[in-house]
Amino acid sequence: MLRVGAKRLLGLGHRGPAPPAAAGGAAARWYHERVVDHYNNPRNVGSFDKNDPTVGTGLVGAPACGDVMKLQIKVDKETGKIADACFKTFGCGSAIASSSVATEWVKGKQMEEVLSIKNTEIAKHLSLPPVKLHCSMLAEDAIKAAIKDYEAKKGKIVQQNAEPVPVEKAADV
Repeated sequence: MLRVGAKRLLGLGHRGPAPPAAAGGAAARWYHERVVDHYNNPRNVGSFDKNDPTVGTGLVGAPACGDVMKLQIKVDKETGKIADACFKTFGCGSAIASSSVATEWVKGKQMEEVLSIKNTEIAKHLSLPPVKLHCSMLAEDAIKAAIKDYEAKKGKIVQQNAEPVPVEKAADV
C-alpha cells in the first residue's frame, strides 16, 4: 500500500494517459512553478547573530512531518521597519518555498504590517495543496516568533537602560 502511494506521488506506475510533460520534455512537475522557483533559487538563506539586539529569531517545527524552520528578522532601530530577513529550513520543498516567500514579504515593512501576514496568503501565492498547508502555517508562526523574540530583547534593553528607583521613593508612590 505504501509502495503504491509512493509510486503515485512520484508519478511512477501511472495508469491511463500519461500526464503532460514539463517544458523541454522533462518529467511532470507536481509542485506549482512558484514553489519550484523558490526551492531551486531560495531567497535570503542564511542567519544573523542571534545575540544582536536588532535581530529577532523564530524557530518553529512540525513534529508530524519533521519540518524545522528558523526565520530571522533584522529591525532598523530608527524606523522600526524590518531591514532584512533570512531563513534556514530543514524540510520539504513547500516548507523551503514558504520560508523564502515569508522573508521576501517581511522586508521593508513595519512590525504591525508583518503580523497581518497569514498562512492562507502564503499558501495561495504558492498554490499549495491542502496536504502542504502546514508549511505555510510554519512560516506564519516563524514570523510571529521572530517578532516576539525581537520585542522581548527590546524590552530587556529598555529595562537595563532605565534608572533604578530608590526603594524609599518607590514605597512613597
